[in-house]
Amino acid sequence: MWPFKKANQMNYRTIDPNFAVAGQIQPDQIEALAAAGFKSIVCARPDNEEPGQPSFRQISAEAEKLGIKSVHIPISGGISDGSVKAMKAALKNLPKPMYGYCRSGARAGSLYGAAQRS
Repeated sequence: MWPFKKANQMNYRTIDPNFAVAGQIQPDQIEALAAAGFKSIVCARPDNEEPGQPSFRQISAEAEKLGIKSVHIPISGGISDGSVKAMKAALKNLPKPMYGYCRSGARAGSLYGAAQRS
């Protein structure tokens, strides 16, 4: 199992020094991400995937208040070439370390891996 770390009651898995993944985050947890040193957020979850889920816009607005950059690369089904291209651009242009999330962290981690391999 991957090593888990905690940031204000949030469990996340560090893939490498530049990228960590986790499940859905809440707007009130963004401050903890900033305190943990994350500079960018990658959301791999489509909006409205599940009732009660905060929208990417809500997450992004809170992140912006704290100087954290964010990008939405929603994955539904398989990872497309366009998603990999968007992730590669995010990895090139956004500050690190990055925090990727989706429902469980699996899509965010797979997206990161696909971008690294291509």
